[in-house]
Amino acid sequence: MEFFRIKHDIPFMRYARITTIISLVTFMMAVGALYMRGLNLSIEFTGGTVIEVHYPHAVDVQNLRTALQAAGYHDVTIQNFGTTQDALIRLPTKQDASSATLSDEVMNVLKAQDASVERRRVEFVGPQVGKELYEGGGLALLLVCAGIMVYLAMRFEWRFSIAAIVANMHDIVIILGFFAFFQWEFSLTVLAGVLAILGYSVNESVVVFDRIRENFRKMRKASVAEVIDNAITRTMSRTVITHTMTELMVLSMLFFGGEALFYFAVALTIGIVFGIYSSVLVASPIVMWLGVDRANLISTPVKKEGEGFDSQP
Repeated sequence: MEFFRIKHDIPFMRYARITTIISLVTFMMAVGALYMRGLNLSIEFTGGTVIEVHYPHAVDVQNLRTALQAAGYHDVTIQNFGTTQDALIRLPTKQDASSATLSDEVMNVLKAQDASVERRRVEFVGPQVGKELYEGGGLALLLVCAGIMVYLAMRFEWRFSIAAIVANMHDIVIILGFFAFFQWEFSLTVLAGVLAILGYSVNESVVVFDRIRENFRKMRKASVAEVIDNAITRTMSRTVITHTMTELMVLSMLFFGGEALFYFAVALTIGIVFGIYSSVLVASPIVMWLGVDRANLISTPVKKEGEGFDSQP
């Protein structure tokens, strides 16, 4: 299916050095943000107390946040949970207060504001559990990256594997850089979004790589840059359709999914935008600079028509 068709190939590889410099600068800025500010980890990673409360009417989250901050709870996170009548309150661990004590103090503040509030459940996440989740999340990222490299090396060639993993790391680091720079909360749902972007980005790279391999069989007199330009140009219609539809779904979560899905949708939005960019303007130039050619992808030479007739009796 094609939404539009471009008659002449766009010379993407002519500007490969410029786009690579832009990518490198963006990547270094993200690394700098991570180094200087670090991630604002949620209590799933750092440990803390989770309190679920219920009201007989719709909850005004901003009023709850204002009341708790006035009582001295400045690091509190509040969001609707399930319905507009339920709210989830997250508080970091305090050294001088147990989870039960902290829960009672919070409920006293809320009851002073509205006596109809009801406590549904209280959960405590210890620092050790948070540390294990943090380490497990990092291990999951490494395993996904390793699986992608093995898959691409088997399906295509090792040069494509390296190019794809560099492009994927480019996307992931930039997402993390955004979260570090703006100090957005990094939770398990955001980590799930980052892992989803890894798969989403590599899918786009595979589509372009598959067309490059096909072009090497068809465009026998074209240079490597021309082959890659044609591959990217011919997949642009599919890219526009796929990513537009996906982005519309993610934006609906961003604007209408509530606070629980907000940062998950933010991570996906950033990842989709940079995933398109990296597949075209990061992975493809790396493949070209690593020296890919027709011999790398076509193991069985194609016989020309009439070849061998002179040797026949």
